[in-house]
Amino acid sequence: MGRVIDMHSHMGNILIDNGDNLIDKKKISKKILFDMISFWELLSYRRFGVFNAIYPLIKPLAIHAARARASTATLENFQDSLEDTDIVGSVCLPIPPYVTFEALRDAAGKDDRVIPFTGIDFNAEKDFEGILKSDVKDGAMGLKLHPNIQKRSYTSSDFFNAVESFAPSTLPVLIHVGSSSYYARKERHRENPAFGGDITSAEKLVKAFPGVRFIAGHAGLYEVNKVIQTLGKHKNVSVDTSFQSPGYIQKLIKSFGPDRVLFGSDWPFGTRRSALKAVKAACRGDGSLEKRITYENAAELLKIQ
Repeated sequence: MGRVIDMHSHMGNILIDNGDNLIDKKKISKKILFDMISFWELLSYRRFGVFNAIYPLIKPLAIHAARARASTATLENFQDSLEDTDIVGSVCLPIPPYVTFEALRDAAGKDDRVIPFTGIDFNAEKDFEGILKSDVKDGAMGLKLHPNIQKRSYTSSDFFNAVESFAPSTLPVLIHVGSSSYYARKERHRENPAFGGDITSAEKLVKAFPGVRFIAGHAGLYEVNKVIQTLGKHKNVSVDTSFQSPGYIQKLIKSFGPDRVLFGSDWPFGTRRSALKAVKAACRGDGSLEKRITYENAAELLKIQ
């Protein structure tokens, strides 16, 4: 396959307080052997006609699987996940205050395959411009915004101010797109799913900053068709392929064009090999297309020579 950049992954547990502390732990394994996400990966992320109808029934199982996988996001496991792949770099996305840029920067100092993005703790920080400028100087390669977990809408003043402050860097802004949930029962207050799936609001954000390169994370998950219809026409928006089947990746390539589709796995929530397999199947032996999606597009956005 050649050199590969994974445009969407995590390190540290983004779902709990002090999630940074997980990064340097050793010998951490998933507490369950088989989960709902594993089953979906066996199907190459294919979603059959009844998926949307049955999703509310299997949602608790998906949350359980996501939580189990999040607890394995150590540097040691990150390194193991790259074995026997052609991945030479993997973007690691923070969600402050649970996982911070500083922790990812430190991990990058131990393994240069870690490509750290930065983020904002909206409940604590006010000087967005100063923080983001400093983080870029210290090696941040992009900005991550997660409306669901950060409990902000795409059109909130916090998100607008963060993007405006980050725009001079000319580096990409990756936004989580698509309805999702990570918490159950008593922990549900940690997120606001109503923000995460509002793709119409996401369009307002990307239209407000036509000079900023946005990446729609997961291409909207199972709302991929709405992402295609709503965001495909905006030339400053790319998508990553995490959790998308070969068929949907082909649709994304047709709608966004081959220059705006990026390989992503969402490790540890997704498995790198499964995500690579889906992209390879979508490219149907077209080596130049495969190279563009798995490496060249990301290298251009990240300004990697």
